[in-house]
Amino acid sequence: MPAAPDAHASSFIDFIEESPTSYHAVASMVARLEAGGFTSVDETVAWHGIPGSGFVRRDGALIAWRQPAAWTTGTALRIVASHTDSPALKLKPHGALTKSGFRLAETEIYGGPIVPSWFDRDLALAGRLIDTSGVAHLVRTPAFARVATLAVHLDRTLRTDLSVDAQRDLNAIVCLDQTGEPARDARLAELLAECAGLNLDQIAAQELFFVPAEPPAQIGLDGELIASYRLDNLASVYPGLAGLLEAGESQHVQILAAFDHEEIGSGSPSGASGPFLAQILRRLSLAQGYSEDDHLAWLARGFALSADVAHGLHPNRADRHDPVVQPVLGGGPVLKWSAPMRYASDAVSTAAWTRACAAAGIDYQVFVNNSNVPGGTSLGPLLATRLGVRTVDAGVAVVSMHSARELCSAADIGRFAELSASFLQLDQ
Repeated sequence: MPAAPDAHASSFIDFIEESPTSYHAVASMVARLEAGGFTSVDETVAWHGIPGSGFVRRDGALIAWRQPAAWTTGTALRIVASHTDSPALKLKPHGALTKSGFRLAETEIYGGPIVPSWFDRDLALAGRLIDTSGVAHLVRTPAFARVATLAVHLDRTLRTDLSVDAQRDLNAIVCLDQTGEPARDARLAELLAECAGLNLDQIAAQELFFVPAEPPAQIGLDGELIASYRLDNLASVYPGLAGLLEAGESQHVQILAAFDHEEIGSGSPSGASGPFLAQILRRLSLAQGYSEDDHLAWLARGFALSADVAHGLHPNRADRHDPVVQPVLGGGPVLKWSAPMRYASDAVSTAAWTRACAAAGIDYQVFVNNSNVPGGTSLGPLLATRLGVRTVDAGVAVVSMHSARELCSAADIGRFAELSASFLQLDQ
């Protein structure tokens, strides 16, 4: 019989189910933060009397904090940062078309998904609608769509070489085109309006993604693995959130930052390249009467953990990994290092990481690229560059990263949550 899931694994699966898009992830975070005693703060008004534990949401991003009972000259900053978005197929506006007896919806690739993994899956639509008064409404439909592959009988090269034309091949089938039923053109809009509790004439704009409808699952003979869409990067968002909720008050300011749009470069008001975190940090220090010089000194005393999933050793393609340094699923949190600083880890921030791991009693692993494989990057360098805060990059090991169905160790989620709490409580 499969082992009973530990509390974090079970809670993480619930979190994934609640979070098909970045907007839904923030809503789930808000509910958990409020249940944990954190207070929502409106960033559109002047702040007078900031709560000790609070948060601000901005679209698909969220920043939360816990302040010490009293700020002193030694008060520093501890940040755990992640991102809420994932590779996806984004619905184009006004992209409905009829072809070969089908009604289709046009999509555009968001981020860098493994495109073949999206074919022949039951897809739902999820995201947000903005009504004519400017209010956002979260929507999530039942599964109704599918991006279909061509039968191998019609193209024998598909057995070994699936070449995808993004404009031609990624239109999603939404229904059959029934001759004499022009009203079917409005069916999708009606479904979305119904899910949001709106009338069609109340919808002003939308941001919607096709997402796999298959729920997350614990698999493996002993239930030791989690298979799901959006492990990149909910497998960092959830442990960071759990770590903040579990960490006690310390002498330093604790920050949880969950940015949007990392998968497309982070260049937005809610992305790590935007001003969101810098603005919130300045408002916190202004409330303490900090001058600009005081504020810069406070940042210089800080440490940040950039949390994003790491490449676990692939059992069939070990040749694509470094031949010596090979992190595995279930082996604990993974520190990420890069000579060209595509990850922000350096000797100073790594030392802070090792202190946090030691304090939590958690062993960790290291990831480095095979020198012939360029590898990816993270929001860590963006964070370090914009704030000047020493930053370490780390995450949970996964395989099939950027697939519509990724894989990680269930135990690693709880370990990374404990590590996040320990990092937020670092004394020095």
